[in-house]
Amino acid sequence: MLINSGSLVGATFVNSVLGFLYWWVAARLYTPDVVGASSAAVSSMMLLGTFCMLGLGTLLITEIPRKPEQAVPLISISLLVVGVAGAAIGLLFAVIAPLLTSQFSYLNTTFTDPIAYAAGVSLTPIVLVLDQALMGLLRGMEQFYRNTIFAVVKLIALWLASLLFAHLTGMNVYTTWTLGNLFSLLVVVPALLKSKRPLREYFPQLKLLRRLGKDAVQHHLLNTMLQFTSFALPTIVTVMLSTRVNAIFYIAWMLVNFIYYITSALTIVLHAMNSAQHSTLGQKARMTIGISVVTSVVACLILQIGTTQILGVFGSIYVDGTWTLRVLLLAAFPLIIKNHYIAICRIQDRVKQAMWLIGPGCIVELVAAIGGAAKGGLLGLTIGWVAAVFLEAIFMLPAVARVVMVKKSAVAPQEDVFMDEAAEAIWLIETTRLPAIDTGRIPIVKPIHSSSSVSATPRPAWSASVADPAHRKTHHLKPLRLEHLTTAPEQDDSLADQNDLVPHHGDPLLIERRNTARPY
Repeated sequence: MLINSGSLVGATFVNSVLGFLYWWVAARLYTPDVVGASSAAVSSMMLLGTFCMLGLGTLLITEIPRKPEQAVPLISISLLVVGVAGAAIGLLFAVIAPLLTSQFSYLNTTFTDPIAYAAGVSLTPIVLVLDQALMGLLRGMEQFYRNTIFAVVKLIALWLASLLFAHLTGMNVYTTWTLGNLFSLLVVVPALLKSKRPLREYFPQLKLLRRLGKDAVQHHLLNTMLQFTSFALPTIVTVMLSTRVNAIFYIAWMLVNFIYYITSALTIVLHAMNSAQHSTLGQKARMTIGISVVTSVVACLILQIGTTQILGVFGSIYVDGTWTLRVLLLAAFPLIIKNHYIAICRIQDRVKQAMWLIGPGCIVELVAAIGGAAKGGLLGLTIGWVAAVFLEAIFMLPAVARVVMVKKSAVAPQEDVFMDEAAEAIWLIETTRLPAIDTGRIPIVKPIHSSSSVSATPRPAWSASVADPAHRKTHHLKPLRLEHLTTAPEQDDSLADQNDLVPHHGDPLLIERRNTARPY
């Protein structure tokens, strides 16, 4: 759990650090117009790509542990579906967007521009779904390697593009993201295919996805609700306040989201590990909640003390967001409950029930943020949103507590109870009235002497029956005979009376039963 969660957090950290370096290099090598156009193209690509995931990423985390034998074809058909959807929507956006606004005219300047944009949108959901599929397989390090390769390749490609092209456009910068995703796939996917599986097992099987279509739609709607607030808050700040205030808010928002993601990464791994094993859900949930609380407390203390110094690194203007960052940090604690509630609902196949709470919660968050911005500006917006998140956590807490408070020993394994009852029932079977068995068809039963009232189960002594391939001879079972069962001297009279019912050698009853018994 710690390795896979750490790989998610590590991938986010690498993308954040190298992403900052990427845009710093872009600002040095390219004009502001090119940087602005490329950032808009990348933002739209991420938005469309995330939408084109169609809920299949979280669906794979649920289904892969439950159906490991179908993991490979299920992953391949999911990547094919999201890739085709991304290509279609990306091409449609590249054609329509320039007609609606001149700000996206660079998407359709040449014949290849729409194709290049569609390729980037198509690869985005492919790599995002693959990352979540790797988490379902608990192979988080491959996910970390892919994200690292992506961040490094796009940075190198950005520098090479400034040397190779005399006329630079926003599409030059945008294409570096496409190349980064493509190279990361070419490195990671062949490593995943190194197995002894037949090639036909890697082919997509649409029937697997068709049966899960309803579940995929539910996951997609839930993911859209969860991501809507993150996309909407910066827009609300820009519309209701100003772009300058939004710049201050966005820096603080990006810093706290890294803290929020620690809990999110732990719950993603919790989802992957307990999707097919519910018995340890309470134990693992207690562990992830404990780690989340400890890391959130440490991170909040560091950022609360050094808020001014950390924001000052980005510029003196961003120091105005000191109290905004301090208030946003408080949301890390209710988000622990919210993220665990979502993970538990996914594990227990209660996604539809989760939507009935997450949907109204998103509306409450937006209304509180808008009302806070109208009354108290940026700080009022922040307080309103954090208060809404605390309110959501209060309603989600009982469901999380029911899972966390369940002890593993409190759930008695049904298999053990069944076996105990079955064993007891076997000992109660009356065997004295059974017909005699042909001695040529059963093994000899050795007499057992025991001082207990219930004797142990006799162990048959089978003679060898081995085929000799060299001589083509088979050693058959030798005819066996029954031996009488005697009682120990210390047995009581009741047990001796029962043993008297067992026929001995030469008993006429035994001879009669032996002659009239039917073979099995």
